[in-house]
Amino acid sequence: MQNFTRRELICAGAMGCFLPTTAWAHKVKLPERFEPQLVNTRRGDWVKGDVHVVPDDFFLYFMLEDGMAIRYGVGVGRKGLYEPGEFTVARKAKWPWWRPTNAMIRREPRKYAKYKDGLKGGPNNPLGARALYLYDAEGRDTFLRIHGTNAPETIGSAVSNGCARLTNEHVKDLYERVEIGARVFLYPKVTTA
Repeated sequence: MQNFTRRELICAGAMGCFLPTTAWAHKVKLPERFEPQLVNTRRGDWVKGDVHVVPDDFFLYFMLEDGMAIRYGVGVGRKGLYEPGEFTVARKAKWPWWRPTNAMIRREPRKYAKYKDGLKGGPNNPLGARALYLYDAEGRDTFLRIHGTNAPETIGSAVSNGCARLTNEHVKDLYERVEIGARVFLYPKVTTA
């Protein structure tokens, strides 16, 4: 797969131009493979506008045309908490409010009970700068999110409570591209880590 500069991402040849919506820089230096890149997935069955999360590789693909995608590095759910499936983005939020789920509070009360009434959006909020809310086929909130993080060093690892996380800078870019109603595919983990 080819790495592209920011300028090349702006005008990607035959695909036409698209403008990045945020700066790509952030304080933590990610491995190059986790920086946003224009890639050819060679997948004819992955449709424009869909999102695909491949947990073992720690990549999220936002699909463009003809198998092309913007690939972002992600962190995913830790062992026993990652939930594969097909979902729909039913809601989006900037600097979202957050409350840990009841299951999170039960699992780790010392860490999460203090937030039982929720936490307003902002730089210290675990959902980061943006969130995409994933709903199931019956239209119910799954409490799974694709969101930002104030811990960018966790990109490329399985540490979350089930959500997929990007750096705040990268999720701001993804947020502008993903439409309400977009399909999201969270693929099963093959490795046990």
